[in-house]
Amino acid sequence: MIIRVDDLSGPEISQLLQEHLQSMYEHSPPESVHALEITSLRRPEITFWTVWQNSELLGCGALKELDARHGEIKSMRTASAHLRKGVAAALMHHILEVAGKRRYRRLSLETGSMEAFAPARSLYSRFGFKPCAPFADYVEDPNSVFMTREL
Repeated sequence: MIIRVDDLSGPEISQLLQEHLQSMYEHSPPESVHALEITSLRRPEITFWTVWQNSELLGCGALKELDARHGEIKSMRTASAHLRKGVAAALMHHILEVAGKRRYRRLSLETGSMEAFAPARSLYSRFGFKPCAPFADYVEDPNSVFMTREL
């Protein structure tokens, strides 16, 4: 697997992000969907990575700088054909490494509370993330689970 910074211009990533957004809207009410559109992922405070094997896109993820010591994980998605192959775990290791190099003190994330998001919550728990209160601009929402990890 190769993880690289992506400029979000390729058709493969456009398709995967469309699948990601569609899934979010299938499993969450619209007011509880916090996944970003592709144009929002191009903001300077967001670093976006894709995971590849040969010429096949396996997954993606992003790190948003909230401030000089706090980052937020965004847009974690594994392509359906590559679930349970370690793609998300490889990306989590990479994001944690980058966050350490940036000297962040904390990483946080928001994910869904519904059963469809149980694999994501399990992954984050395995990487040491624990439930927390809403952070940044988030507010309490029964459809959201907020998690954080001290670095």
